[in-house]
Amino acid sequence: MKAAVVTGFDRPLQIQDVPVPDLAPGQLLVRTKMSGLCHTDIHAAHGDWPVKPTPPFIPGHEGVGVVEAVGDGVTGDWLGKRVAVPWLAAACGRCRYCLTGWETLCEHQLNTGYSVNGGYAEYVAAYERGVVEVPDGVSSLDAAPLTCAGVTTYKAIKVARVRPAERVAVFGIGGLGHLAVQYARIVGGLVTAVDIEPEKLELARQLGADHLVDAHAGNPVAEIQAVGGADVAIVLAATAKPFEQALRSLARGGRLVCVGLPAGGSIPVPIFDTVLGGKSIIGSIVGTRQDLAEVFALHAAGRTRVIAQTRKLDEVNACFEEILTGGVPARLVFEF
Repeated sequence: MKAAVVTGFDRPLQIQDVPVPDLAPGQLLVRTKMSGLCHTDIHAAHGDWPVKPTPPFIPGHEGVGVVEAVGDGVTGDWLGKRVAVPWLAAACGRCRYCLTGWETLCEHQLNTGYSVNGGYAEYVAAYERGVVEVPDGVSSLDAAPLTCAGVTTYKAIKVARVRPAERVAVFGIGGLGHLAVQYARIVGGLVTAVDIEPEKLELARQLGADHLVDAHAGNPVAEIQAVGGADVAIVLAATAKPFEQALRSLARGGRLVCVGLPAGGSIPVPIFDTVLGGKSIIGSIVGTRQDLAEVFALHAAGRTRVIAQTRKLDEVNACFEEILTGGVPARLVFEF
């Protein structure tokens, strides 16, 4: 099968012909139809984070495809079903996190496209306990970005506990941000969209953002504070500066939700202002299978739009450059 393979952190991905994966007990063989490109895939390919994957490996954690075979212990009911293969490949199912609905915090989890091979391939071996069935009302093209960009921002809105009429500032309008704008509106938030690209701010306006802030042309902290500050700031950026800006943009009682993972990123936290202002800093990591099922249900009901462009897997390295230069309005999806 054809696959895009990371052979080293300092090298471009290679398109290789590799064997179709054998199935371990509890796995499904999924023939990939679509696979989204997430910035996390670039971090993985470059070895940016403290816990690094081990080359050679196949990235991709927004895979959508059809089940063609099942391993031992898996019923044949899965055959022919269309499933999403998300970041959380599998969790242990036994720890306190798994047992209380926080499987994404499991310390023994496997991650698609990072610790196990992912969706930049014609076939992927997925775990039955990790996949989510894609409903008929959701296209494979839309389902791929929803499998990470959607469920990640949906979860961020959930953990922020946004209340109707609260101001929600979304820092970074792209593959994740254009969906965060929509989820914030679904729960009644008044949305401020922050970006440095006019085209992305225009996209946010089209998706219903109430307030646009061009962080390249002005001071986003001052502009947000001028309208009363943000009750919630969700940061999806791949650089550290917007995290500091978002923290300083909070109103009293505000919640900063950190989602993006810039390489080596950190922010100074002013203790006096944080305590007296009753502010919170929250980390939010993807979402559970139930969260993804809810994301699919909302999309099938027509509550969200996915902005995506298709590419061929052979173009993977050029696509990485497109993302890094900010030239992509929202999501790129490899079509098989």
